[in-house]
Amino acid sequence: MAQHSVLVLEIFRALNREATVADQLYAILHDAPEYVMGDIISPFKAAMGGNYKEVENRLLGAVHLRFSLGALPSAQLTKRIKVADRESAYLEAVHLAGFAVDEARKFFGEPTLPAFELPRFEQLIRPWPTREAHDRFVDAVEDLADNLH
Repeated sequence: MAQHSVLVLEIFRALNREATVADQLYAILHDAPEYVMGDIISPFKAAMGGNYKEVENRLLGAVHLRFSLGALPSAQLTKRIKVADRESAYLEAVHLAGFAVDEARKFFGEPTLPAFELPRFEQLIRPWPTREAHDRFVDAVEDLADNLH
């Protein structure tokens, strides 16, 4: 989860060179509720029904407020973060989960990262030890939070 969040941040930065520090902080925190509630795949969330998504969104809003962000990013920023998240899912599928390129494209779409960027992200996708992933995530969040104001 921590490595995924750092990867999403780096992809978000590559695709959104004009992104503000706040935008970047929203990006790295995009899966924050999963740290509390666990990573439940979307089909299970849908099957659970009820207020699951509402609880997840309220928790995410609380995390955002903790970091002096608005509770919700704009719809446009949310879309840009989702693009980076899908790009990350594509790379994770191909480099970690054994998907063929065509299969990953079917599920996650055609990557939009320029071809010259892909080798850099392929290096980021190599599994990190748990401690390294934790430290890199915390360092990135703290750096962004420190530079927010």
